[in-house]
Amino acid sequence: MAKINLRDFYPFYHSDLFIEIPDEVETALLEAERLENNYIRRRFYNKAHYSLDANDGIEKDILLVPLTLYEIYEQKVTAEQLQAAIASLPPKQRKRIYAHYILGMSKSDIARTEGVDESAVRDAISRALKNMEKFLKKD
Repeated sequence: MAKINLRDFYPFYHSDLFIEIPDEVETALLEAERLENNYIRRRFYNKAHYSLDANDGIEKDILLVPLTLYEIYEQKVTAEQLQAAIASLPPKQRKRIYAHYILGMSKSDIARTEGVDESAVRDAISRALKNMEKFLKKD
């Protein structure tokens, strides 16, 4: 049996707490600590020690590529066409499409809310998608 100080392994211990553990557990803990130290050394050696969470805008510039004017215009036109296609649907289909795709409700939740069978909701949503496809192809 080996004796360790939990404060060395867990940062939330603010005072020393010694416990006895089996030798296998001690070996595993020391191996994990050795691997962590090696990782830290490799990270500094390869100059990868900076954080993208430094709030200096690096991660924003990397991840959020600004859209071109053409892409902004294309998104706007697509959104308008989609809204027109949804508006062309009958009220029940429109309500079910909105609940399923915009609000993220499951088909069974929609059926339970409306007090109808789930197959009716599934059929209405599939018919609505076909109607929207026809409307969008027409334009």
